[in-house]
Amino acid sequence: MSRIDTVRRFNRCYTRRIGALRAHYLGSPFPLPQARVLYELGQRGECTASALGADLDLDLGYLSRLLQGLKRQRLVQGEAAAHDARQVRLTLTPKGRKAFAALDEGSRRATGEMLAPLPVAHRERLVKALQTAHAVLEPQAPKGKISLRTHRPGDLGWVIQAHGAIYEEEYGWGVRFEALVAEIAAKFVQNFEPKRERCWIAELDGAPVGSVFVVKERPGVAKLRLLIVEPQARGEGLGLRLVEECIAFSRRAGYKKLVLWTQSNLLAARAIYAAVGFRKVKSAPHREFGVPLVGEYWELVL
Repeated sequence: MSRIDTVRRFNRCYTRRIGALRAHYLGSPFPLPQARVLYELGQRGECTASALGADLDLDLGYLSRLLQGLKRQRLVQGEAAAHDARQVRLTLTPKGRKAFAALDEGSRRATGEMLAPLPVAHRERLVKALQTAHAVLEPQAPKGKISLRTHRPGDLGWVIQAHGAIYEEEYGWGVRFEALVAEIAAKFVQNFEPKRERCWIAELDGAPVGSVFVVKERPGVAKLRLLIVEPQARGEGLGLRLVEECIAFSRRAGYKKLVLWTQSNLLAARAIYAAVGFRKVKSAPHREFGVPLVGEYWELVL
């Protein structure tokens, strides 16, 4: 079989597997082109039609017809952009955001169901092959925009795994630290108070690359926990952005003080805490994770 035939054969297989040709994509009321536009607007928050058409490689006339259909369904709205009245700023309506959330969840569920029957080794081969295909076909693809969202099912498993893997590789803290993270995550779910507690997940190109939590410590006092940024997302100010989200949320929730526990060797995190106004109030040596450390207690008056 020639290279061209091999690629075409895969294309036919994959479009069938993901239901791209069905009139109602993922069981939604939308065909794939409309679903794709809703997904892009849901991910971006806002953009112009020209930018959307360029990124999706769509003819602007065809895109205009798609958008008009979505506007008639009261899923998309547009207004003149502040920087250029000739440009229309597109956003989702509340109804559109609900439709986007349903599409996003349906896509994740369908992908999970496609991967679930495969042996672990085959799943890994498939993911690596797709990563390779993407890198080969779009070698100059720009670094994606990092977005923040609240947690959903599956996220806390990633938080635990990421902490365990990164802190073992970079600091040698081992499974005892991972166990502590698992305990914190479990308590967060079991005692979750939506108005007083929050988890943020940072995503880059749809993949999680960071997290942070605010939990209730005691009346009037919140605690910042589980701040982490994957190596590939560092250097973009994400850690600071996550901490600032915690501070803003804690103030809105009515807390008077935000506290945290960190280690003296976590220099990047400590620099962020100091920059936003936290102050160290005490420190104490320990070997909780199997290596000698100095734990530090910091607080910020809100």
